[in-house]
Amino acid sequence: MADRPEPKSNAIATARLLSTALPYMLAYDEKIVVVKYGGAAMGDPELARAFARDITLLHTSGVFPVVVHGGGPQIGRMLDRLGIVSEFRGGLRVTDEKTIEVVEMVLAGSINKEIVMAINAEGGKAVGLCGKDGNMVFAERVTRKEIDPGSNIEKVVDLGFVGEPKTVNRAVIDMTLKADLIPVIAPVAPGHDGRTYNVNADTFAGAVAGAIGATRLLFLTDVPGVLDRNGKLLKELTVKEAKALIADGTVSGGMIPKVETCLDALARGVEGVVILDGKTPHAVLLELFTEHGAGTLIKP
Repeated sequence: MADRPEPKSNAIATARLLSTALPYMLAYDEKIVVVKYGGAAMGDPELARAFARDITLLHTSGVFPVVVHGGGPQIGRMLDRLGIVSEFRGGLRVTDEKTIEVVEMVLAGSINKEIVMAINAEGGKAVGLCGKDGNMVFAERVTRKEIDPGSNIEKVVDLGFVGEPKTVNRAVIDMTLKADLIPVIAPVAPGHDGRTYNVNADTFAGAVAGAIGATRLLFLTDVPGVLDRNGKLLKELTVKEAKALIADGTVSGGMIPKVETCLDALARGVEGVVILDGKTPHAVLLELFTEHGAGTLIKP
């Protein structure tokens, strides 16, 4: 019988990597990890395929992944195709009756099913949901105020059918996880007034993660994480440190609402929240299953 060939160096490196990852895999065994998926990663076919593969691997490894996704660019493109003009106020899309129909169609329809199909194509077992299913999430209308530049008077901004999570019923998610399925959830939710609301995906993910007692909430973004004044990635922050960075201006612009959403999720009971770059291939696995992680971890 012929001798078996010597193992190649890349095979040995793979074995070492798996051995190194094992303690982290065991640490997350039967733990819930919520992943907010969006940004550039969603628009790149290769990154989307890698994301689906990573979620499938998490599930196969004994982790309970829950995916919450956005879809702002896709909604914008569909509105343009239909000739519907929309605007943003305070970072939120003003959503009238025509716009909310498109939002629901794109988020709970095409995008949701694309992600489900991608995960299933990699051997996973995903199911598409939204906040309406089983009254999972009830939303209430968002109210925002801004200063009118002409009169310098504070006025209430009417954002239309833009909502924020009011209550989360974890029953549907629990049943889905118990059935060995991967929930993929679109941030569309009903209100107690009978209307449909468009909910910011980050806020939606934070509310869901808190309600189901997630060990980790990962925000896949277009930036590496929280940076210091010199542009260096901050690997780990406490709540107190994160608040101080906002207060002294180190955290600014669009990063402020992301960090504040992290702090809100921690207040809801999530054990740790991570902001990481979704453009990095296999960012989810690097964060959870390696020593150094892949972004900024914020913990209580």
